[in-house]
Amino acid sequence: MEKTLVIIKPDGVQRGLIGEIISRLEKVGYKIIDMKMFYADESLAGKHYAADDEWLEEVGRKQRASYEKKVMTLKETNKELGHKVRNYLLTYISMSPVVALIIEGHNAVAHVRKMCGATSPQDSSPGTIRGDLAFDTFQLADDSKRPIQNLIHASGT
Repeated sequence: MEKTLVIIKPDGVQRGLIGEIISRLEKVGYKIIDMKMFYADESLAGKHYAADDEWLEEVGRKQRASYEKKVMTLKETNKELGHKVRNYLLTYISMSPVVALIIEGHNAVAHVRKMCGATSPQDSSPGTIRGDLAFDTFQLADDSKRPIQNLIHASGT
């Protein structure tokens, strides 16, 4: 049996989707072994979105690629872009309550991530949580200078 962390993000809580998301996880046989609703202050959020160089570079690289598709050039380094994205994420995750779940079941890590869908709801297949319930886009998030609101986080480990 495998365990994985799932976080229903502020937009999922605000839209009243907690029950729907939990129901989808339980319908495929996953067991919730712990659950807590709480406000993630910036200190706790900072632990979740760690500021290690490798993560900052990767996030910055993705941000740069997104802007280059729009034929926009950025002066910041990838690491500086990563810091900017991290700050957006810290503000977002601490703006209202989140629900943290520990899910247990066979192949939980990979399967729960697959159930969530692609990071961008626009790219998520129908039948996934994000594909069915989320509507944000990277374009709108970038234009609004905020992270994408995609309802759920599923840990990769």
